[in-house]
Amino acid sequence: MIVLGVDPGLADTGWGVVEFDGQHYRPVSFGTIKTSPEDEQQKRIYTIAEDLGTLAERFSADVVAMEDIFFTKNITSAIPVAKVIGASIHKFTELSLRVHLYSPLDVKMAVTGMGRADKNQVQEMVRILLNLKEIPRPDHAADALADCICYCTHNALKVTIRS
Repeated sequence: MIVLGVDPGLADTGWGVVEFDGQHYRPVSFGTIKTSPEDEQQKRIYTIAEDLGTLAERFSADVVAMEDIFFTKNITSAIPVAKVIGASIHKFTELSLRVHLYSPLDVKMAVTGMGRADKNQVQEMVRILLNLKEIPRPDHAADALADCICYCTHNALKVTIRS
């Protein structure tokens, strides 16, 4: 199974692709989609959604795992991220891909076993679980790979049964 993970953001959207056979992870690729603050927000959101669709097709993704919006004190930055999530879900739906949204707490629990794990702990576990020599960079790409692991952790039994 090929999982496309997405860490949504307006300036930087992280993405990662992991193959999972029910027991073993194989990192395929990862990176970020960057948009320019000089561009209109509508164009930035459209670009992110289209680029994610292209990635899903290029890597023949079976499913998408995406971190859901996390409301902090800064609601101003949360609204554009929510728009990116909505546009991306629309694009993935056009491609007949199922999207699974996970809270940051869900992702931390799935990757580290601790809901209060810090960013460094999550990134180190991503490195270990994917058998990488270094922590994936940039941070948003590592977060997207964590989203993939979260999906696989939540769905390992289903994948094993189907295999």
